[in-house]
Amino acid sequence: MSDNDTSPMTGTAEPSAGDGKPELHRAIGPGLLLLFIVGDILGTGVYALTGKVAKEVGGAVWLPFLCAFVVAMLTAFSYLELVTKYPRAGGAAVYTHKAFGVHFLTFLVCFTVMCSGLTSASSAAQAFAGNLNKAAHLGWQSGGTMLLIAALGFMTLVAMINLRGVGESVKVNVVLTLVELSGLLIIIAIGLWAIMQGKGDAATLTQFNVKEGSNVFTAVASATALAFFAMVGFEDSVNMAEETKDPVKSFPKMMLIGLTVTGIIYVLVAIASVTLVKPAELGEGETPLLKVVQAGAPAFPIAIFAVITMFAVANSALINMLMASRLLYGMAHEGVLPVTLGKILPNRRTPWVAILFTTVLAFGLIWFADLKALGGTTSFLLLVVFTITNIAVLVLRKDRVEHRHFTAPTVIPVIGAALCAFLASPLSKRDPKDYQVAAVLLVVGVALWILHWLSTRFIGTGRTNRPERVEELGAYHEDLNKQREGHPWT
Repeated sequence: MSDNDTSPMTGTAEPSAGDGKPELHRAIGPGLLLLFIVGDILGTGVYALTGKVAKEVGGAVWLPFLCAFVVAMLTAFSYLELVTKYPRAGGAAVYTHKAFGVHFLTFLVCFTVMCSGLTSASSAAQAFAGNLNKAAHLGWQSGGTMLLIAALGFMTLVAMINLRGVGESVKVNVVLTLVELSGLLIIIAIGLWAIMQGKGDAATLTQFNVKEGSNVFTAVASATALAFFAMVGFEDSVNMAEETKDPVKSFPKMMLIGLTVTGIIYVLVAIASVTLVKPAELGEGETPLLKVVQAGAPAFPIAIFAVITMFAVANSALINMLMASRLLYGMAHEGVLPVTLGKILPNRRTPWVAILFTTVLAFGLIWFADLKALGGTTSFLLLVVFTITNIAVLVLRKDRVEHRHFTAPTVIPVIGAALCAFLASPLSKRDPKDYQVAAVLLVVGVALWILHWLSTRFIGTGRTNRPERVEELGAYHEDLNKQREGHPWT
């Protein structure tokens, strides 16, 4: 890493892409960065899981979303310190390796992030099938075989698009973000209009659904652990550091604004939802926000909103499957997984073995777990990663860099690590199935790692693990960033 480049904000040295390699084109200004962050957070979580959160906590569904926002904001401060301190692609895996230097831990963090993409995409597939059922008036039974087939078919389509490759224009993300945002603004507007017309029951907002043997605190904690799924995505933006104009200056303001905007939107959507639809009813099925539209504005074309929802979750699914397959490809390319997973199509230049492997895993997740379990597992996996990242910030305080960077008050990563660890632990009364799904995925990852280790040690096949290059995990994130910026259907 060279320290001879000059930061446009400070005039002091700032790391380059490193080791004489040319930097990526810095084309993303503050406005596009803000839209990228907002667009990455919006998606399946709020569209599909608002009802599941309401079922957990009752009418006070806005509170878990607010708590999830606070935890995400605390962790965002840690990411801001790291991305401005090391303004290059790579994310949590690079930060983990810099802080601890344990290659197996770096692998686990990287594989965990990949798994979170798979569970998120699988939940999006189930949500897509549910909205397709409503939009086309197909009459499929909730949880039935036809919905399962539709979800598997959708994931197959995602794999085909992934194999083909996607365009490379971050500006298209603006369109996708506006479409996703429009659906949520429609819900807020319908809720406000209905309340002004005297519809709905505002008293529901202070009611808690406390199960036998539980209390308000555990009910909110359990619901927050699930609602956190709706807030994830902000951490992906750090992979755009090398393509952002003056990341040291832009990231702090844009990430905090982006998180605040989405947090406010989520709380307002939650309020509108339980005011118009009873929490128990809202928690049934995969299309909670469609029920809100039907209750608050019966004349509104429900098919239009269903299509908006389908587009939002479809975009989330493709982005996450792109991320998962590229991370798997990257780990194979870096010599920590079997080299077969790193094979690419000669013409399309897409990692076809990694795509097929992640698609098969997604099929199993869709078959094995319901929407709530998939969302909860995504939340759990990323909470573990966020706990490690918050700790890494404190460890890396001893590593000095020559350029100015954002520094979070020490108490923030401490509280952030504690809250993330709590929400990931059984103390939060999280659904045990979250741990089961996560364990199966991590067993697969460790098995692949052991298989590769045995093959290189006793058979001598594949590339050897090169510890000195683990820090350069950002190399394959660059390919991911270019792919994820494009329109998913081109």
